[in-house]
Amino acid sequence: MKLRVKEILKTKSLDVKGLADILGINRVSLSNTINGNPTVETLQKIASALGVELWELFTESTRKEELNALVQHKGDFCRAGSVEELEKIVEQIQAKSHE
Repeated sequence: MKLRVKEILKTKSLDVKGLADILGINRVSLSNTINGNPTVETLQKIASALGVELWELFTESTRKEELNALVQHKGDFCRAGSVEELEKIVEQIQAKSHE
């Protein structure tokens, strides 16, 4: 899964170091998280720090009607064509992580 964090950072005039400072972690940890397999909770923190909706981290467009997202979780892939579909996927992942 390729997150759009770097693209969003550019629109916010921030860099990875700036976001890491906001999150209270070091740049290397944030880079590893972004390029690795972040938890839903971590993604929520990143989205909040960037001032964007969670779904915006996964899609090429920030227009809700143009959403096309592919989410990978523990080897499973899900495709969302709407914000509602993406929200349902996130809810399912969160529910599974609390089981």
